[in-house]
Amino acid sequence: MALNGLVSALTAGKLRVALVGLLVVAAAVGGAFALGVLGVPSVAAVNNSFGDVTTETTVVETDLVVSNPNPVGVGLDGVSVNYTVSMNDVEMARGGREGIGVASGNSSIAFETALANDAILPWWTSHVRNGERTTVAIDATVTSDLLGRSADLTRTREIETDLIGAFASEETRPVNADAPLVDDPVLYVNETRGRWGTVSEAETPIEMEFDVYNPNLEPYVVTEIGYDVTMNDVAMGSGSTEEEYVIPSHGSETVELTAALRNERLDEWWVTHLDESVNGHQVSDLRIEFYAVVELPTGEELTVPLDALTYEETVETDIFDEGLHRGDGTSADRSSGDDGSDDGGTATDGDGTASDDGTTDDGDNTTDGSGDTSGDDTTDGGSGDGTSGDNTSDDGSGDDDGLLPLSADG
Repeated sequence: MALNGLVSALTAGKLRVALVGLLVVAAAVGGAFALGVLGVPSVAAVNNSFGDVTTETTVVETDLVVSNPNPVGVGLDGVSVNYTVSMNDVEMARGGREGIGVASGNSSIAFETALANDAILPWWTSHVRNGERTTVAIDATVTSDLLGRSADLTRTREIETDLIGAFASEETRPVNADAPLVDDPVLYVNETRGRWGTVSEAETPIEMEFDVYNPNLEPYVVTEIGYDVTMNDVAMGSGSTEEEYVIPSHGSETVELTAALRNERLDEWWVTHLDESVNGHQVSDLRIEFYAVVELPTGEELTVPLDALTYEETVETDIFDEGLHRGDGTSADRSSGDDGSDDGGTATDGDGTASDDGTTDDGDNTTDGSGDTSGDDTTDGGSGDGTSGDNTSDDGSGDDDGLLPLSADG
């Protein structure tokens, strides 16, 4: 019994020594944290990318790099990370992870968040109302339960598009009826202009103007101008004018048209915009086709396709700085509305003389038809052109694999 008592006493003594040692170590670590000798874990980088997308949800895949500046990971199991992604203050995704065990140095943490596509509409309207500009903001918070302290981090990225800027053109384009006993061109369009109208929850209007010139001896009446708008072949809207316009002989008239995009189709378009197999990742083709119903002096009405006015623009975004991946079949320049012909203002009358397009000889119309527009006007924040500012690789001189470096605010 004496021997057993001695062993128990020795064992109890060792346990007390070990316990005291652990308490001393814990106190030392806690004191080091309290004195600032050991630091609070922070986010060193965050990498977001789009995953699977449907008309209802879009998966946002996130890789967070958590930096632990301490030589050991003792007591760091209570670390949690929360983050949000917003576009023009519209929350697009929210996620996080609790109870993270972080070793010394950098640790990469991967997780997914489902983005409800209901957020696409308020973001789209904010983008258009803001002059086709979007601020992508990534906010992350790292919290240490052990210390009861957190570090907040923010990075922003600017995205800019120009869907309708190139619609403004002073190029003279003929309107040909291609009908028997009708001398072409029946009209000329000497200038086009376009701007965004007042965006509502239901539609995004494009207000357009066409300066139309009549080279004929008789007045012509444009009873209707219609349009069809597609984005990546998704039908976004169609309609026509309700007002008649009389184009006097050798005179001009401005025809107005509002082309409205139906916002209810944005979900379907969004899927194609992110689907690399369509046009490329985050690449869309906007196309607007027009037709006119012209009443001739005889009273006959002709429906004339306005092929020369067809408007095409390539729209590219790179929301998370993933890099753009163009799909097959896209060309370097798809944004020109010109069909490649050069007959504007040079079509001939039946006698072989140059026809009057109203751009030079006629005092009633002094519009210069030689204006030329480039289809390369689209500016996007995802092409490495420096619009993202905070990203160290945005100048195109380096590749950070899509990582947005973050640093603690305090």
